[in-house]
Amino acid sequence: MSRLRLPLDGACRCGKVKIRISAPPLIAMACHCTGCQRMSGSAYSLSAAIPTQGFAVIEGEPVVAGASPQAGHHFCRDCMTWMFTRPAGLDFFVNVRPTMLEDIGWYSPFVETYTSEKLAWAQTPAAHSYEKFPPMEDFEPLMAAYAASLA
Repeated sequence: MSRLRLPLDGACRCGKVKIRISAPPLIAMACHCTGCQRMSGSAYSLSAAIPTQGFAVIEGEPVVAGASPQAGHHFCRDCMTWMFTRPAGLDFFVNVRPTMLEDIGWYSPFVETYTSEKLAWAQTPAAHSYEKFPPMEDFEPLMAAYAASLA
């Protein structure tokens, strides 16, 4: 696994919406919920929680779409790539789909969520697993452990 080198740019599939991250992730996750399975067309979705001040859309204008506008899922209006999520009420981070970034060799999920809904054959290398979403009190120690794993 390579080291994260910042800033790091990325784009949607068609390249009309471009993003940049300039801060390391707070945590890296894989979500096995059926909603993420359907939105990603895969066994799970990947995310890297980037501090809000370390994330920018540098070209194009993504649109909010999906089953729940409150979820804040942002897509390219042309190719409909799911690029990032800004969850309502959680303004300190942006959940970026790491596969949008030019270099993903540094990425590995540290936490996996909704394992209660995962496909029987789906496996990740995540160090921590939760049947649903982690309780809020788990996030601080998880983020500290993830930061230590990046050092």
